[in-house]
Amino acid sequence: MPTEVALAKAQADGLNLVEVNPMSKPPVCKIMDYGRFKYEEKKKANETKKKQVVVKIKEVKLRPKTEEHDYETKVRHVREFLEEGNKAKITIMFRGREITHRNLGTAILDDVVQDLKDVAVVEQTPRLEGKQMFMILGPNSKVAQRARDQHRTALMAAEKEKAERKPGDKGPRESGPDQDHEEGAPAPVPEAPPAPEVSKT
Repeated sequence: MPTEVALAKAQADGLNLVEVNPMSKPPVCKIMDYGRFKYEEKKKANETKKKQVVVKIKEVKLRPKTEEHDYETKVRHVREFLEEGNKAKITIMFRGREITHRNLGTAILDDVVQDLKDVAVVEQTPRLEGKQMFMILGPNSKVAQRARDQHRTALMAAEKEKAERKPGDKGPRESGPDQDHEEGAPAPVPEAPPAPEVSKT
């Protein structure tokens, strides 16, 4: 009976009976403001998500006849992407009868691995699917740790800047002739210059 009275009082105050741990025996319930509870849960999830490092996979496509300059440009882009802590999918596309020369595709992928050996590790060895051969590279442990540290430093700097910013602070106001009047009041109208005197002769 006391529980029913407490529940009725809570409902009158706009609170809810919420099951917070259904797996325990007996289940755990709390009397709380359910809307506020959901808001705080969502806020915690957003904070956790913000602190996570999101790993992306970028695909770079090459051909057995890719020119040296294009190859170097694409490898440089892969290096930059790996240094940010992401992964790269290197795809060799065969056309027509080029598929009979798979060794050319394997040689190109071997060159990529060799050129990126200081920043990358092979996470998935080359495999052939249809007329495409691909492999997946990931950053090595040293590069991945550096990327995580940079992400953490940027996050801490953003949080520090947010904490130091005062509520409603939009930066310094520019000084000008209409900055002296009260906020919300209309700006004073400047006096008209006196009319020139006209002499009669």
